[in-house]
Amino acid sequence: MKNAKYIMDELDKMFPSPKCELEFETPFELLIAVILSAQCTDKRVNMVTKELFKKYNTPQDFVNIPLEELEQLIHSCGFYHNKAVNIKNMAEDVLNKFGGVVPKTREELCTLSGVGRKTANVMISEAFEGDAIAVDTHVLRIANRLGVIKSNDVFKVEQALMKNFPKDKWSKLHFQMVLFGRYKCKALKPECKDCPFLSFCTEEKKNLK
Repeated sequence: MKNAKYIMDELDKMFPSPKCELEFETPFELLIAVILSAQCTDKRVNMVTKELFKKYNTPQDFVNIPLEELEQLIHSCGFYHNKAVNIKNMAEDVLNKFGGVVPKTREELCTLSGVGRKTANVMISEAFEGDAIAVDTHVLRIANRLGVIKSNDVFKVEQALMKNFPKDKWSKLHFQMVLFGRYKCKALKPECKDCPFLSFCTEEKKNLK
């Protein structure tokens, strides 16, 4: 892809030290936060986990907590019943399959209840400092708008990004694309003025009319 280096250079200028905006102290806390973040803002998740983790922050804690109590604690994150069930089952998996320690490989992470490829990739890149690209709604949108690929298939988008960008840049690029999509190249009202990618953005003509 001819624009790959330019995209990386410009994102480096905008977000030189990007990081996950979810707040956590341990890999297990991050795993809880990522599950809660589905169709919910990181800001809201952080408000919930700030209080949640004061009382519950280990796999055993979440196995022991009554489902109804957990539902009440995470209610404001949305889809609270399914998320509570997934969190409790995931905590039980971590205890029974991995001795209470969150696994570090994608294959093992994806054996945990409620954990898919995107969540596993977030864990690899943020908790374990590995190389991975987690394709969320922002990454999907930016990859399409910048012409990396034209597809709504998250796996195909991930593969295209992995193919076009250096492996040692994957994790940083992922967080940069999330922040770019969250704060500038928004879904409904992208801030196209002064965007460095305007010349080849597929949304350029439509959004500047």
